[in-house]
Amino acid sequence: MKRISLFSLGLMLSLSACQSPQSETTKESEEMHTENSDFQWQTEQFADLRILRYQVPGWEKLSLQQKKLAYYLSQAGLEGRDILWDQQYRHNIEIRKAIETIIKNYNGVKDTNWENFLVYAKRVFFSNGIHHHYSHAKIVPDFNSDYLRSLLKDTEASLSDAAFEVIFNDEDAKGVSKDPNKDLLLASAVNFYDPDITAEEATAFYKAQVDPNDSKPISYGLNSKLVRENGELVEKTWHLNGMYGAAIEKIIHWLEKAQTVAENEQQAKALGLLIEYYTTGDLKKWDEYNIAWVEDTTSTVDYINSFIEVYHDPLGYKATYETVVQVKDLDASEKMAVISKNIQYFEDNSPILDQHKKEKVVGVSYRMINVVGEAGATTPSTPIGVNLPNANWIREAHGSKSISLTNIEGAYEEAKGAGFLEEFTFSAEEIERAKKYSALSGKMHTALHEVVGHASGKLEPGVATPNETLKNYSSTLEEARADLVALYFIMDQKMLELGLMESLEAGKAEYDNYIRNGLMLQLRRLKPGEIIEEDHMRNRQLVAAWAYEMGKENNVIEKKVLDGKTYFVINDYTALRDIFGQQLREIQRIKSQGDFQAGKDLVENYGVQVDQALHEEVLARTEKLNIAPYAGFIQPEMRPVYNGEEISDIEIHYPDDFLQQMLFYGERYSNL
Repeated sequence: MKRISLFSLGLMLSLSACQSPQSETTKESEEMHTENSDFQWQTEQFADLRILRYQVPGWEKLSLQQKKLAYYLSQAGLEGRDILWDQQYRHNIEIRKAIETIIKNYNGVKDTNWENFLVYAKRVFFSNGIHHHYSHAKIVPDFNSDYLRSLLKDTEASLSDAAFEVIFNDEDAKGVSKDPNKDLLLASAVNFYDPDITAEEATAFYKAQVDPNDSKPISYGLNSKLVRENGELVEKTWHLNGMYGAAIEKIIHWLEKAQTVAENEQQAKALGLLIEYYTTGDLKKWDEYNIAWVEDTTSTVDYINSFIEVYHDPLGYKATYETVVQVKDLDASEKMAVISKNIQYFEDNSPILDQHKKEKVVGVSYRMINVVGEAGATTPSTPIGVNLPNANWIREAHGSKSISLTNIEGAYEEAKGAGFLEEFTFSAEEIERAKKYSALSGKMHTALHEVVGHASGKLEPGVATPNETLKNYSSTLEEARADLVALYFIMDQKMLELGLMESLEAGKAEYDNYIRNGLMLQLRRLKPGEIIEEDHMRNRQLVAAWAYEMGKENNVIEKKVLDGKTYFVINDYTALRDIFGQQLREIQRIKSQGDFQAGKDLVENYGVQVDQALHEEVLARTEKLNIAPYAGFIQPEMRPVYNGEEISDIEIHYPDDFLQQMLFYGERYSNL
């Protein structure tokens, strides 16, 4: 899934009490079926995390059939929750179940150690495992091993020696490592490969399968774990009668129910193909499903479901399990459809080389949607924009779907912290421009990134897919390319002609924000001494730092220090747009030609290393604001209302206790 996070838009914007889950549902506040100003958007903050909630506008306007469809799809998503936990680390599920047992059974002293244990538990739940959801570093507990042993004994919970020890030792310190000086697989704890399989072995295994002349290649390795059996590498495929079969059986059950209430024949066809894919694990069936899914452009209720995103595989083959259930925002989508209707203009007028432009951009549908529920890798930390499918040949021949998650963006906006703008903005003019235009410019950036960015450009004949040619740098470069498309066109007069913006001042606000974030603000997510390893962070620093260097001679972006505080000020927005265009042309060339060395050089030279003095300054300036750098969501809950044995309605409820929801999920959806 091509994904954009909130930090791509700008200034990003959390549980202490422990209660056992109720038998059928979770604790909630009074809001139900409501969209009001008194809604509690943030519930708490702990460690580096904020816990938020979002609403589902327009739920009551849906028909009963549509509500049932959303409910069944949501249940299908939740049934696969354990899959992600296991994918991310081999000991995750065992550790999570021990944590759940401890919390439910503990009756001892609620001292500082206990509070620290709860914080650790919530951090693990947030990250779907013991490695941080963004940095991939192992989460270090603020209690010692003796205390955990006492908790296990007091609550009759259990952990194997290996699982217990890894919580405290230095083994498997990185969930996903992007360090080119190490073996990418041996240095990564992610559970897509047996622990002793090297990157060289895995790459050779898949390279031997690829037919370079196949114009419609399957997504090799997407839905399997690579293991060593009797000295040979073999795949364990994730399907009904294979690995994760117990969870997949439940997923299929709910997908079959969803198929019975599909809105139209095309949606029913797509769901049927998805069921076949889960049943067989056949990657050709996955391609058939994606084609059918992308051609369903009329359904109000839509979904994302399966093994989709490859960011957590250091080699870019294997996908995490994730789902989103969504309802189309009809009015907003109609207003923004103008971008997809004019997509050929953007392709024809792109600064990329002519041979890398698509003669005809096919079928890009754009929707602004309201999320109803998420599961797997999309939660608690969720994207705000999505573009699918991933296969280049499907996108070129059949098009793609681009969506903006409207109610997620709105919740972030409602819960955002105050102070970052004033702290990191140099001039009153820049502050005023941001306050006036940042909400609009953020939406425009998301739309252009998803609709135009990920749909633009093409590979040269004979060039293999980017995950094969650009390897571990593919995701970073793709996100940079999409960002640059958005940055280049957000300052285009065409945006005014289309009625999407009233002034290019909105584009300037996005430039200010992007440079400020890429060079400074996002550094608050790192600990002192760390380098950047997450793809989206690398992408943003790559673009910003490279632009700063390219514009040095003409002082396009000026570094200013006032009263000991550093600022980056744009002096020439037109020149910066030209720089963004040059960057876009080069990164598209790298992708189109599969130029690994050039791609590696860009990422390593601009996207990885951190100015430690500047980092220290950013941490000091943000600490006083007391706003955690990451945010994620408690999910709404759909509850059926029965008239006898028949469902007469589906109600939306908004739980307000993150920890209790996690415990409830552990009881209800523990399938592995």
